Amino acid sequence: MSELDLAPLRRLVAARAVRSFEDRPVPAETVHAVIDVARWTGSARNRQPWRFRIVTDQRTRSALAELGTYARHLAGAPCVLVLLAANDGRRDTVFDVGRVAQSVALAATGVGLGCCPATIYPDENVARAGRLLDVTDDWQVRWCFSLGFPRRTAGGRSAVPIGRHSVDELLI
Repeated sequence: MSELDLAPLRRLVAARAVRSFEDRPVPAETVHAVIDVARWTGSARNRQPWRFRIVTDQRTRSALAELGTYARHLAGAPCVLVLLAANDGRRDTVFDVGRVAQSVALAATGVGLGCCPATIYPDENVARAGRLLDVTDDWQVRWCFSLGFPRRTAGGRSAVPIGRHSVDELLI
């Protein structure tokens, strides 16, 4: 079997989460390009059980940052891309929304943006986020992405372990 050249895809998939951003706006057309790529993600029966909201207003970004234990980075991002999931009770909705979330992260990295997902929880915070964004009950705000141009930092050690299990370790 010939060696597959998956290095470009591996670099894209392995991009680290970025939580620190330059103080400059993300052009609307760049965010639209990310959404345009993500919208092609497959879904069960092509239902596309997702919608997006772009949030650049500091007050709203800061309010969203309070709605999840690890969501604080949303306040410092110049742009938050909110991922709404259909509130339809279908078992495959969460899987489909997870697929489009990965597409958002890949597309953001592909256009040179830093990106970090945030989970809105518990359920009372999901309801608060919906009210904050004036979202109908047909949709739930459970995930957001901080987007921006990565700030170059001096480096240092991460509190989060790095690296991945080998393929042999993953095959059980």
